[in-house]
Amino acid sequence: MQNRKYSYLIYFIAAVIAVTLAIQIYWNFKNYQASRQQLINEIQTSLDFAIDNYYIDLAEKNTIGLAYEGNILENQGLDTITKRIDISSQGFKGLDSLNPQDIHDIKIFKGIQALNMDTLVSELSITSDERRDVVKSFLNPRNTDSLKGKFALANRIIISISTDSIEIPQMNNYIQEQLHQKNLDVDFGYRFLNKKGLEQSYNLSQLDTTKLNAEAKSGYLPNKSTFTLFYDNIEQEVWKRNLLGILLSALLMIAVIACLLFLLKIINRQKQLAEVKNDLISNITHEFKTPIATISVALEGIKNFNRENDPIKTGNYVNTSTAQLDKLTMMVEKLLETATLDGDDLALNKEEINLNEILENLVQKHQTLAPEKSIRFTALRENNWILGDAFHLDNALNNLLDNAVKYGGDTIEVTLNSRNGSYSILVSDSGTSLSKAEAKQIFEKFYRVPKGNTHDVKGFGIGLYYTQKIIEKHGGSIDVSVTSQTTFKIELPNA
Repeated sequence: MQNRKYSYLIYFIAAVIAVTLAIQIYWNFKNYQASRQQLINEIQTSLDFAIDNYYIDLAEKNTIGLAYEGNILENQGLDTITKRIDISSQGFKGLDSLNPQDIHDIKIFKGIQALNMDTLVSELSITSDERRDVVKSFLNPRNTDSLKGKFALANRIIISISTDSIEIPQMNNYIQEQLHQKNLDVDFGYRFLNKKGLEQSYNLSQLDTTKLNAEAKSGYLPNKSTFTLFYDNIEQEVWKRNLLGILLSALLMIAVIACLLFLLKIINRQKQLAEVKNDLISNITHEFKTPIATISVALEGIKNFNRENDPIKTGNYVNTSTAQLDKLTMMVEKLLETATLDGDDLALNKEEINLNEILENLVQKHQTLAPEKSIRFTALRENNWILGDAFHLDNALNNLLDNAVKYGGDTIEVTLNSRNGSYSILVSDSGTSLSKAEAKQIFEKFYRVPKGNTHDVKGFGIGLYYTQKIIEKHGGSIDVSVTSQTTFKIELPNA
């Protein structure tokens, strides 16, 4: 039941992580699309403003004002000017040849500002409809012949002239200025097509004209003319604009996922602790039950089956009870010792001890207790004295050998080496029952390799934990490797 709940929890956390990732990816994708469209709109706006400014400035430079006295139709002055304008359709150099002295009663003002046009036109004695036509002729000039009939009764006339071509350097400056104002760093080129079908282009060979482009919508563009802007490297600009949002989104995702994984780790740890607790209680119950039951049987024997007061039989019962009580005392002491190992309460009585001697005695002891095992010891011939607590170090090494006998294979090898001012103790067995995942937890307090409800091997799971703590308090280290065999390696500093 607990495993099923744990599985549901894992599925739930995985689903939350997946949904979080999906939402953040979708949000970033939509934000990217919105930023991309906004950038395209800004480029369109920049193009239209650039076209507007280009033609407004051009109109200011190519506008002449006429002021005259008397009847303009009588002195034929307007005919002279309009003919010169028609002749100068390929350029405006002809306007410079106009000599006001040759045209009686007419004053010519070149380069009238566009902002002054409404003021000048308002002074003309013409109707409002005709006035609108004057402004229109400024924006979209028509054949100059129409000017004579339109303004026959006026004594002030403003004429604006435009061309069917563009000045590429000036146009580039206008476009770059608008893009710079909006902090747009894009490569661009363009194609201008006038009403006669003549084409002018800039930088098109360097761009892919099949992808991104903007069609000018400026009202100042000459009639039946088109201006198309082509641009590239927009994606890089979009990424730059969205970089902060993407980073914040990534940090949020990492934070959420990290918290969920940390929560899962804590829950998994609690689950393991619960399993260790249950296993420990079960082991303690089994370990304590046997001596308690033995003592109970011995006492019952003394009470019910020793009516003759046989001293030999009574002594046997007492010795059995004493042995079991000693066993109980030892188990209780082991449990109590674990409480002092994590702190500084455990005092070591250090003295010079011989590692060869300790290991040799332990090997002989376990070989006697487990004759079916083959335990070999490779001693160190040179000096092998270290400064340590003989009692605790003997118990620590005994736990290591006891673990190899209980869980290892039929062959156990113990090797003592000396290298770089330290001693190395290797305990290898031919058993392969220990997995790499279990090896990472083998030194944890109360941890035992799970075997379900089987209790064929006695113990509390504190032997290797005790060994690790004692070795560390001696300034050494211990680790385990699992390959074709299980090998425990202890490093101890040389005295």
